[in-house]
Amino acid sequence: MGEQQHVKFPQEVIDEYAALGVDLQALFSAGHLGTRMGVQIVEASPDRVMGTMPVEGNTQPYGLLHGGASAVLAETLGSVGAMLHGGSSKIAVGVDLNCTHHRGVRSGLVTGVATPVHRGRSTATYDIVISDEEGRRVCSARLTCLLRDVTAGDKERVNGAS
Repeated sequence: MGEQQHVKFPQEVIDEYAALGVDLQALFSAGHLGTRMGVQIVEASPDRVMGTMPVEGNTQPYGLLHGGASAVLAETLGSVGAMLHGGSSKIAVGVDLNCTHHRGVRSGLVTGVATPVHRGRSTATYDIVISDEEGRRVCSARLTCLLRDVTAGDKERVNGAS
């Protein structure tokens, strides 16, 4: 899946997944789509997930950052937060994503930060703010994920991805 990233995880999260033999870098990556788009997760905990994405290669015909690219970054960051909140016995599945695009960006790197609004037993909701290199808000997003129990099939897919 491309270049290996080094995400900063809380020690208790590292310990929980290491005990299960799960590769955190693979499990909590941006996935195949995020990798193609250059999404890099920099920091990840249930309280805050931060990641970046280049504008180059993720633009629409006018040369501006594509709104769908912002949505991919937002859903990736919010999903990672929800997965970490749910822990190793849950899978986070996005069920609602809302994005408001505030300004266009033509170059550079955008940074997204996801913070929790609600963390329950069966759902988790995260606010995601995406900013340009000058710190100006590009997009505001909100993601709600369903937290469902891990099945045997899920375990096979995760172990196959490591």
